[in-house]
This record gives sequence, structure tokens and C-alpha cells, in this order.
Amino acid sequence: MAFTLSHQTSAKLKNPKKHNHYGFRDFYQFDPDKGTIVDWNNSQNILTSEDFIIGLVEGLEEEVGDASAATMYTIGCEWGQKDAFFFENWFEKEYDRPMRQTNLMFLLETWWWSFTAQGWGRWEVDLGDRKQGFMFINIFDSAVARTLGDVGKPVCFLYAGLFAGFFTELVKKQLSCIEIQCYSMGETYCKFLLGGQERIDAASFWLNEGATARDIEKRLKAGELK
Repeated sequence: MAFTLSHQTSAKLKNPKKHNHYGFRDFYQFDPDKGTIVDWNNSQNILTSEDFIIGLVEGLEEEVGDASAATMYTIGCEWGQKDAFFFENWFEKEYDRPMRQTNLMFLLETWWWSFTAQGWGRWEVDLGDRKQGFMFINIFDSAVARTLGDVGKPVCFLYAGLFAGFFTELVKKQLSCIEIQCYSMGETYCKFLLGGQERIDAASFWLNEGATARDIEKRLKAGELK
């Protein structure tokens, strides 16, 4: 997680125009005396343990019961929306070009790299169906699912909200997201569907009826809910 500060990494101070700063030692500035970790984009990062994630999830379940999933999703949405504004600000300063006039894959990889470095997992974005109004995102090594282990149900509501919030701001259109496959269900990676609410509701219904991620992907690609 990151908070905006006025600090700069030593690597950025030495070479502020450097774009290939995606090495761990370039991107992060550790100050053991102050106890701070500042990244290239002037944000202070904090380290959290797996116990923190377990405490967050189990604490929410104890406080609000079944509504904990919606709460985590809402937290993720707000995070994604705020991060979209933060990302747009530093991206346009660094690359001196409007964010929405940039190659989309380059833009997305630039956004997600810092999440990968922070331990949120690698991702794979499938843009093949975006003109049909939806897309799939795979997350490998989700911090939440990895921590909770095989509990037999999706647990990455925070990620789903993060994607919904970020992409809603990116395309200026209300989008929703649902996890249709999760490491915590015994799968090898987590899979998310991003799209309009009608498709997300349909995917949720199909999941409850026992459909797999592959089933849902086939039905959407076959044109259901056009």
C-alpha cells in the first residue's frame, strides 16, 4: 500500500528522466533510520505481514458477517479510483503525454508493475474481448489467496474492487468486476472478469449454479448477454 509524500528516491534525484527504473533498488528508497520506504513516484510504502491480511479478513467477517466480501470490494473500489488519479498524475509528468493517448498495454504494465514489486502478484491481462465490453485479468500469487490458502471459495474481493475502481476511472465508464476462479479454490491462479454490471451479475449467477471460469468465458465469448 502507498501514501503520497514529498520525498524522492536517490536514484530519481540522480537521474530524474530515467524511464527504465523498474529495478527494485531504483524504484524503492529504504531509509532504516527513519523507518520509511519511498518509491519512485514519491509515495511512502508500508510493509504488512500475512497475519495483517488474516486479521483484516477475519476481523471484517466477525464484524459484518457475510457483508465482509462487499466491504472488501468497496475498499478496493475506492483504492482503485484514487490510485487512478495518482497514477495519471505521475505517468503524464514522467512520460509527458496524456495517459489516454498511450499504448494501452504499456500503460497497464506501467501501472501494475509497482503492485507486483509490492507483493500483490504478477498479472496477465487479456484484452481480446474488450471491444465486446469485457476483459479477463489473471493474477498469479495473489497476496490474499496465498495467505488464506485453500478455503474452497473466492477470497480476492479487494483485487476485484481495485480493478473495478481503476478501470472505471481509466475509461470513464462504470465497470464492475468479479473473481471467477481463485487460488483459494484449489486453482493455480486467480481469474477476474471485468465489465458492465449486467455481465457481472450473470457471471455471479452462473458461478452459483456451478459454472467454472472456462464455462463463463465460453458463454460470454459465444455472445450471451450482448
